[in-house]
Amino acid sequence: MTTPRIPVTVLTGFLGSGKTTLLNRILGETHGLRIAVIENEFGAIGVDQDLVINAEEEIFEMNNGCICCTVRGDLIRILNSLARRRDRFDRVILETTGLADPGPVAQTFFIDEDIRENYRLDGVITLVDAKHVAQHLDDDSEALAQIAFADRILLNKIDLVDADSLADLRQRIRGINAMAKVLPVHMAKAPLADILDVGGFDLDRALETRPGFLEPEYPFEWAGLYWLDHGTYVLDLAPGPDPEMSVCLWPVTRAAPDTLTQDAEPVLRRFAEPARALPCHAQLPCWQHARLQLDGEQHSCFNLSLIKSGWYALFCQHTAAEFNLRLLRQDGNVVPASQQHLFNPAHEHDDEVTSVAFEYPGELHETLFDAWIGSLLRTRGNDIYRTKGIVNFRDSTHRYILQGVHMLIEGKPGAAWGDDTRFNRLVLIGRNLDRAAIEEEFALCLA
Repeated sequence: MTTPRIPVTVLTGFLGSGKTTLLNRILGETHGLRIAVIENEFGAIGVDQDLVINAEEEIFEMNNGCICCTVRGDLIRILNSLARRRDRFDRVILETTGLADPGPVAQTFFIDEDIRENYRLDGVITLVDAKHVAQHLDDDSEALAQIAFADRILLNKIDLVDADSLADLRQRIRGINAMAKVLPVHMAKAPLADILDVGGFDLDRALETRPGFLEPEYPFEWAGLYWLDHGTYVLDLAPGPDPEMSVCLWPVTRAAPDTLTQDAEPVLRRFAEPARALPCHAQLPCWQHARLQLDGEQHSCFNLSLIKSGWYALFCQHTAAEFNLRLLRQDGNVVPASQQHLFNPAHEHDDEVTSVAFEYPGELHETLFDAWIGSLLRTRGNDIYRTKGIVNFRDSTHRYILQGVHMLIEGKPGAAWGDDTRFNRLVLIGRNLDRAAIEEEFALCLA
């Protein structure tokens, strides 16, 4: 019999939106659930474990950075530790820092094999401060991203705004995320049924739910794969846009086409560990996260001594081209990389998030549509947080369901059309989207 996966609820929202108030209220309910709490909030107020009757909360804090940027490796370690003690709790609630983008947080539950096996992401609950959020929506991309990724939006502190302001805010929220259910609340008081067991990210639900579809964001942008004989080498870097470069030299056991992508998650955990600061001409270690201190005016060299021949992957915070990175033998000859891979780098905390949604009758030419959506996500995938759609392919008797995040999209046949009116509906949520251009290109795919 398969062991049920542990449900995880992510609480997010900009600074002061009421996340901790909601968390304490959940813990104070007499629901009888045993909840493990993970907090990623610098200086967060502690949660009283005695608030919940007949339950024992386990509380973990991650205060060394924003969960969406620097501590995903820490989150993986905590979740794996909890999975070994799953008999002590029923579910997990993860409260993010107010500066976190929920996208990379959600990715953790689909990219890491162990996490995917033991946990299911039940939903992203975003709290919005009705009184103050408007000023953040103009200046802070995190606030926009938190709304864009939500499965439920709790419009909190409604007692502090008038009816017209509340209506305007709801309309603006709908412009960012037309799919999430919006619940006006006071003091974060919402029924638990609207917060827990949402099923928004449950991969085992029917086709209408959201399947796994994520391309991860990483703290490194480039990796190269090398065959290296035992001996001495030099890593040479020219001056670049940054005075330092975080790297990890990673021994691998094979040279398959997917080696660099398959080893990315283990390397991510190394990047989550404290880095060794290395001055020029220092020895570059294997397996460890190192931060190279670069000379801003001339080439910087770091030594590498190997006692064992084999395949090695070099993962770098920035691209090799930005620093004209070269691996040299003792005789000065360049060792070429047999493979290279550019990764989706960690998001930046800026740019505006909007939603583009439109609907067309008729049928789509499947080949044209596949080519268009693939090209759009390859070229604009970093800016597109989520893709959702139901489309009608020519000669198909069933709906086709699309779900995606960033550059990766997954499609599956849905329910039969039967006598229902057929349509093509597409929703894109992301940064700086050109609605007119996207809609025009989509229309060209109609059969």
